[in-house]
Amino acid sequence: MASSTGIRTPWQVTRSVWFALFMREAVSRTMADRFGWFWMLFEPIAFTLIMVAIRTFIRGDRFIVGADFVPWLIVGLLGFFLVRSGMMEAMGAIQANKALLAYRQVTPVDPVLVRNAVDTLLRTVVLGVFVAGGLLIDIDLFPDQFYLAAFGWLGLWLLGLGAGLITSVAGTLIPEVARIIRMLNLPLLIISGVIFPLQVMPRSLLEWLLYNPIPHGLEYLRLGFFESYQMVDGISLLYFWLFVLGFLALGLVLHIRYAAELQAR
Repeated sequence: MASSTGIRTPWQVTRSVWFALFMREAVSRTMADRFGWFWMLFEPIAFTLIMVAIRTFIRGDRFIVGADFVPWLIVGLLGFFLVRSGMMEAMGAIQANKALLAYRQVTPVDPVLVRNAVDTLLRTVVLGVFVAGGLLIDIDLFPDQFYLAAFGWLGLWLLGLGAGLITSVAGTLIPEVARIIRMLNLPLLIISGVIFPLQVMPRSLLEWLLYNPIPHGLEYLRLGFFESYQMVDGISLLYFWLFVLGFLALGLVLHIRYAAELQAR
């Protein structure tokens, strides 16, 4: 609602910009491609089926205490996809909305934030579909500790958002950085304890892998889904949230510092 003088406040302008960008992004993601909804569901399902097939050969479930392997894997994949999408999708957000940056009300950080919000909403819907589908086929995916699971999901979303704010600046200003970041997708999947339990790793290697904040968030997310789940030794919620807040702060500072350069690209 506009002020009594007819002049909108900065918050009202920002809210209008975000709403317009949100509708544009949502329509683009779900309606521009008639198979858009299918691919959003197919990607995690395909990954899960492939990893379950590999499981029959390596018997990775032997090292998981307090959770069945298939639900454990699904939760890990969905949590990782949430972080990965926040980091990867943000790199194209500014270029995809370049024409809109001609309007002074739209800043480079706006499309990054809105694209992340749309993607997170869609990923949350996918999570709900998996939970409902699991109940239908007798796979228990309903969180035992709902609030802890929601807190873990929120933390992974904010980690992806913070990483996305950073990569959107770095990837837009230096295109080579964007290519390198995309190459990290598979290594991150392997070293984050998504498809293989970190318990199988030697202790000396595990200490290095735990410098990565993603496993810390995933383990707490899994604990929310499986009350009896035994997390990997060395997992720290404080360490995870220090990374989350650090990434968010650094990303916002970079957007403020390089706003003019991003707008000129």
